[in-house]
Amino acid sequence: MFVDELARFAADRADPPLAAVAERAAMPLRVAVRGRRGVGRRTVARALGRAPGISVTAGPDTGAVDVVVYVTTEVVKPEDAEAIGAAAAAGRPALAVLNKADLAMLHRADPRARCAEFAAAVGAPVEPMSGLLAVAALDGLDGGAWAALRAVAAAPGGATCLDGSAAGFLAARLPVPADTRRRLLDGLGVFGTALSVAALQRRETPARVRALLRRLSGVDAVLQGIAVAGAEARYRRVLRAVAELEALAVCDGTVSDFLARDDTVVARMAAAVDLAEAVGLGPLDGDDPGAHLPRALRWQRYGRGDELGALYRACAADITRGSLRLWSRAHAPGACE
Repeated sequence: MFVDELARFAADRADPPLAAVAERAAMPLRVAVRGRRGVGRRTVARALGRAPGISVTAGPDTGAVDVVVYVTTEVVKPEDAEAIGAAAAAGRPALAVLNKADLAMLHRADPRARCAEFAAAVGAPVEPMSGLLAVAALDGLDGGAWAALRAVAAAPGGATCLDGSAAGFLAARLPVPADTRRRLLDGLGVFGTALSVAALQRRETPARVRALLRRLSGVDAVLQGIAVAGAEARYRRVLRAVAELEALAVCDGTVSDFLARDDTVVARMAAAVDLAEAVGLGPLDGDDPGAHLPRALRWQRYGRGDELGALYRACAADITRGSLRLWSRAHAPGACE
């Protein structure tokens, strides 16, 4: 990544202006989590906030936002579509999250089934997620919770007491106090508790149980959606950093050398490719040496389009330049030896 190349370069230099450019370029993506009361907005924000490279807020709109994640459950209301539309009108890419997906899975329903319908209603991509399972997977459970889960797993009837209702679990005859069972339900829900108990009965380790919770939570698909939605913001930061570096290069030849070297040019191309693929101009042929030159020619033509704005002209130029460097590297003497 360009920010990594720049960070390594700046780390080798005792140059405060250069360090400031690197710091600004590496700022985390600013993600605002919004949604109606009761949809689990703060739980989703807590889970997403564990991911590197993003900064998550769940409070009132403060303006400085790169991506909006809008949380809903079960039904989409007109106010949901209005809020997402307002984000789009303000130039903020939005992703909707259908939270509490564990409730659908508890009844053996596919939480993804309604996402296409919801996406059409709100005008944004929709991903299912269980914030509860994601937080449990990412934060982990304490020793008392694991001990309680093991006790339920080992008890006669432990496999059947979680029959789909919290009441049945709380009323079951188990060697686990009722208040401890309530804490399990608060942290895992009925589905997460049943899933964890079943995994422990199969002698899975806590690490594998957490991995299972994470996979079924859907958090990784949401994080990928945020990465796609934030591609333009990240690329704009690259362009700003390059402009600042070009100003520094006027008086510092090492900065000019950094901008010209292959790794930097290819890293700029990678940021441009992320943007191109995010807006549906890809996927681009990746590491195939035979694709580098045709890709350079194709993006050079694209960059000459009359209707193209400055952002996508820069994107096309970076992909063209990076592709030519890769082609040159692949065809350098000794490259195939």
